Amino acid sequence: MIKHIVFSVFISVLLSFNQAHAARVDTVTTYSAAMKKNIKAVVVVPDNYSKDKIYPVVYLLHGAGDYYSGWIKKAPTVAITADLYQQIIVCPDGNSTSWYFDSPVNKDWKYETYVTKELIPFIDGHYQTIRDRKGRAITGLSMGGHGALYLAFKHQDLFGAAGSMSGGVDIRPFPKSWKIEQKLGSYAEYPENWEKNTVINMLHLLTPNALSLIIDCGTEDFFYKVNVNLHDKLVERNIPHDFIIRPGGHTWPYWENAVKYQMMYMSLYFNKKEN
Repeated sequence: MIKHIVFSVFISVLLSFNQAHAARVDTVTTYSAAMKKNIKAVVVVPDNYSKDKIYPVVYLLHGAGDYYSGWIKKAPTVAITADLYQQIIVCPDGNSTSWYFDSPVNKDWKYETYVTKELIPFIDGHYQTIRDRKGRAITGLSMGGHGALYLAFKHQDLFGAAGSMSGGVDIRPFPKSWKIEQKLGSYAEYPENWEKNTVINMLHLLTPNALSLIIDCGTEDFFYKVNVNLHDKLVERNIPHDFIIRPGGHTWPYWENAVKYQMMYMSLYFNKKEN
């Protein structure tokens, strides 16, 4: 059953959580053989992280114009949720405007390959992770919301749950924005690249209940309409998902609130008995 939820409440448990517990924040450097360069990422592990236990992992993607440390600097709640839900959070660098594609027109942009084939193996090799889709999720904001759904739809063998906050889930209405045409070519010359690589056109990859989904967007956001369109198409295809709308725009106060629901949703997914 599709859940259409309007939230304006604060998760009070985060306020009451013992602040004496502080998640550990690592900055790691990974080498991308696909792009022949070093790329940084933030890795947040619970305060009581132990080598005697394995942890689920949430990959948390930043938006356009930002970088790997954006989430941890601008939304302190993220570190708290690592402790609260006993999960590792990984924030990759998406090079400001990658859109997490493997570019069909520029071989220097291979961020789909980086996240799925280089970063995940690095994290699994250096941290105590659940090395299975049942213990791995991905979400993000704006460009990162599109990237999270894009990567999860294409790599359901890697991710069991995916989310989006204020995601640019249909890039076609914005052909001159955020340097997308540098990665896909201009819409006028290469329409097939845009049609194939926009999330809203990728729903044929989904089957009901195969991927747990949560989508969140504010009613004053310039991406609100495309998110509603995505929700409607998911309903048409009978794809279960949580859909959250509430007052708010394309702002950090909105995302710091939204990420609490996303992390709670991922934790509930990780702890499902049938998962």
